[in-house]
Amino acid sequence: MENRSALGALRPVHLMRLPLLLVILLLAAAPAEGGSDYYDLLGISRDATTREIRQAFKKLALTMHPDKNPGDPSAHEKFLKVNRAYEVLKDEDLRKKYDKYGEKGLDEQQGGRYESWNYYRYDFGIYDDDLEIITLDSGDFEAAVNSGELWFVNFYSPRCSHCHQLAPTWREFAKEMDGVIRIGAVNCGDNNHLCRRKGVTSYPSLYIYRAGQRPEKFNGERTRDDLVGFAMQFITTTVTQLWQGNVFTEIEKSFLSGLGWLITFCSDTGGKHQPATNSSQLPEGLVKVGWIDCTVQPQLCDSFQVTCIFYRCSSASVYVLQWIKTLDSKEIYNQVLNHLPDLKLLTAESFEEKLAHHRWLISFTFRDRSSTTNEYKKLQAFLRNDHIQIGRVDCVADSELCHSLYIHKPCVAVFKGLGIHDFEIHHGKDVLYNIAAFAKDSVRAHVTTLRPDNFPSDRKEPWLVDFFAPWCPPCRALLPELRKASIQLAGQIKFGTLDCTIHHNLCSTYNIQAYPTTVIFNGSSVHEYEGHHSADGILEFIQDLVSPSVLALDPSSFKERVKGRDEGQTWAVDFYAPWCGPCQALMPEWRRMARLVAGQILVGSVDCQRFQTFCQSQGVRGYPEIRLYPGNTLQPNRYTSYNGWHRDAHSLRAWALSSLPRASVDLNPETFRSKVLSGQHHWVLDFYAPWCGPCQHFAPEFEVLARMLKGEVRAGKVDCQAHYQTCQSAGITAYPTVKFYPYLGSQKVRTHTHTHTQANQHEVLVTYTRKGVDSYSCRGTAGFFPCRPRNRFGHLVVLRHSKKGHKPEWSVVGFL
Repeated sequence: MENRSALGALRPVHLMRLPLLLVILLLAAAPAEGGSDYYDLLGISRDATTREIRQAFKKLALTMHPDKNPGDPSAHEKFLKVNRAYEVLKDEDLRKKYDKYGEKGLDEQQGGRYESWNYYRYDFGIYDDDLEIITLDSGDFEAAVNSGELWFVNFYSPRCSHCHQLAPTWREFAKEMDGVIRIGAVNCGDNNHLCRRKGVTSYPSLYIYRAGQRPEKFNGERTRDDLVGFAMQFITTTVTQLWQGNVFTEIEKSFLSGLGWLITFCSDTGGKHQPATNSSQLPEGLVKVGWIDCTVQPQLCDSFQVTCIFYRCSSASVYVLQWIKTLDSKEIYNQVLNHLPDLKLLTAESFEEKLAHHRWLISFTFRDRSSTTNEYKKLQAFLRNDHIQIGRVDCVADSELCHSLYIHKPCVAVFKGLGIHDFEIHHGKDVLYNIAAFAKDSVRAHVTTLRPDNFPSDRKEPWLVDFFAPWCPPCRALLPELRKASIQLAGQIKFGTLDCTIHHNLCSTYNIQAYPTTVIFNGSSVHEYEGHHSADGILEFIQDLVSPSVLALDPSSFKERVKGRDEGQTWAVDFYAPWCGPCQALMPEWRRMARLVAGQILVGSVDCQRFQTFCQSQGVRGYPEIRLYPGNTLQPNRYTSYNGWHRDAHSLRAWALSSLPRASVDLNPETFRSKVLSGQHHWVLDFYAPWCGPCQHFAPEFEVLARMLKGEVRAGKVDCQAHYQTCQSAGITAYPTVKFYPYLGSQKVRTHTHTHTQANQHEVLVTYTRKGVDSYSCRGTAGFFPCRPRNRFGHLVVLRHSKKGHKPEWSVVGFL
């Protein structure tokens, strides 16, 4: 049932213990053991993109598939190896584990199934060979559609016949709109969670995405003309009517803000007058768009004697006139882009002064002006509202400047307005949407690109330094998460990144043998982090360093604290090996579980790679081995192993809490009447049904509540399947329902109210139950309830669902 790694698979990992360092090891570039290297099997480099991995696998699938090699008895086994390599490398988390630990860090189930040859020939990777169509996945979808560019995205399924019928039209449409808007595609077979999250329920589904606005679904005929027409209606900008009295004032005003003008000269010939229709279909912010009515302003139009004109401003603020002899939308767009001012050139003399007080996105070039130059011009429009200026540095002309910044190849960097040394280099895709998203995130974040001259080796304040390589996919995935974490931890810890492909010696000094490796300079010892590439994972880890929830046990402390535990003290212990894939997946959940059971169960872990002999002496035969040592000190060696399928924090918590002695009691009709309705104690009751899933999930929560209220309020459970009449008389109509029965004395109060409950609400339940106890205390003074005789029916609605049809949200209703 479990994925467990055998002890015989132990592989030594040598880590240098660094004084004053805390190391989080995320990924190592380790070769596969016991088989061919997965990258070699697919014929790709270790820095291959997801698209390159798919393309390489498809080529092999078409030639190596058993359907094409019926006479080869080994074809099945050969193709299984190739399929397993693809399944692992296409998945970011699995690829990270493979790169670090080889095949031993993986679940043996990956790649065990494959499709028919026809699937790979006709259905697999529909748009992988189309350069105009950008294949998006979960990792880059949000950055793309929120970049400021207009996106038209096709959500499809490889098995959908309508999707394949649309494919030729979508390709034609993409070529038609290339350079005007972004055309994307999402394979919902590979990105099922993303598609569900976006509300995609049928294929193909076509949506227009604009940053900060609700997506618009295309419901028309799936023809090229209809697709173009639908897309172009979203490419709009404000059109200003110009006349003799305002034309030069408006132009001058725009020039001062760095914007040119696109002006259409129109003449009303009696038909419907639609000025500047084609020229208005330009992305907002590229240029100002205007029109002049030549029937009203004939002299103004005669002075120009052109049909369509583009004005831009030169460096000397002199009007420069560019002729555009077309009314085609795409041609106008491309010519406008060509005529936009180039990025501002910064030199060594002006560089430091310019960057001292303003935020800049700088393109460092080496005289290899590529096709992306025009694309970069659009950044000025996309980043204007973020107050980010755009410039470029020629590293051939100013080689000393670039050398001082350790910039040796073309790149883009954000300088944050705090001087020449506070900047961050972009390591994502060299595409506009990725660069724009990076710039917006970077100016808000607190991550600095480090070099030998600003490396925090002797700083007093704490630093988190990420040692990485730009070619490493998990490294690139971690960078945006570091930015998020730096915002949440601003003022508490500083963040920096060090490129080990440039700073080899510095990385070697700290014995960096894996990427990414994140080191916290705070005077602590070495720790490894194997959590998810997420800001939340980083925050949880740092929180756990400040206040550890899991105690790292060695043979001595295990004997003293676990074997020598006090009566009633319960321990949960994880025996693990750092290289073991399932162990890595368990680590963040184990820490989370420890926080959930804090104060009730002690939680520890034993590194069986470091203490192999000790683990063998304890009978540990596979990893991870999760054990619970109960609070019975008469049998200190007795334990229960976890054999559940799910290893998430809540499943582990439920299992651990179920081993504790019950603090609640079961009630039947007789005890309900005698102890609850006629007794002299406060009671809180859980009305449940054995078949009810939410009841089972809530059961450990109720036990936690019962233990926390012990001595103040008694806790009971009523099985509404066995005692239906009792529950009906109590007004129970849904399960689980929690009711509070305060001891009221002589006054009889009857209310019939009920509610569902949700897991992880025991603290809220305890708080409000105690409030009820205080409200119904026998004080005997004015302003308080007097003592009352027995026999009461006071009920309390503790929680209720507050938003029907939405994600469960619970709110306190109060005492009735």
